[in-house]
Amino acid sequence: MLILARKVGEAITIANDITIKVLEVKGGQVKIGIDAPPDISIHRNEVYKKIMAENKRAAEETPQDLEALTDVFINKY
Repeated sequence: MLILARKVGEAITIANDITIKVLEVKGGQVKIGIDAPPDISIHRNEVYKKIMAENKRAAEETPQDLEALTDVFINKY
């Protein structure tokens, strides 16, 4: 893990196109701004973990009845 100290207004750059800037430090809270390309997803860690857990749960589900779905497409075309 890389640990950096930054002051308000200072930033770090990740891989040429992601910039993280310290906007404000107040009490025990740090506000940061993240500038990244639109195709980069940015989530708080707790939200990211929930997304990953839901994706894993959905991938483990067994489809109910694919045979019925096949019949729909065959009869339609």
